Amino acid sequence: MGGALAGDFTEVESGKRADRPELGRALDLCRRKKATLLIAKLDRLSRSVAFISNLMESRVDFRAVDMPEASRLTIHILAAVAEHERAMISERTRAAMAQAKLRGVRLGNPRLDSAEAARANVRAADAFALKV
Repeated sequence: MGGALAGDFTEVESGKRADRPELGRALDLCRRKKATLLIAKLDRLSRSVAFISNLMESRVDFRAVDMPEASRLTIHILAAVAEHERAMISERTRAAMAQAKLRGVRLGNPRLDSAEAARANVRAADAFALKV
């Protein structure tokens, strides 16, 4: 095994979304160069069984660095677990926000407008990506 790095892409969109521009660019490059897509963690690629299944049927090979020897079966099982966890996270978040509202907590950051908040999120994601 071996090879050269064909490109480096950092996706900041959530793994629950299917419309992820950086992932799309990475997949396009892999298709053109017949390269393998390397991802840090399977659950960061997607938290959707359908998305993972479609990717497995596409013309792009991929490997998760956190478990490089994972079989198709293992990937399907882990994708199902990640999808379930996504649903559980959503339920817990909704319940916590409802409780906070009942206590009179004002949600969001009142010091940031939405554009400034978006820039802050991008800066935080970039800082995290550098650590990884």
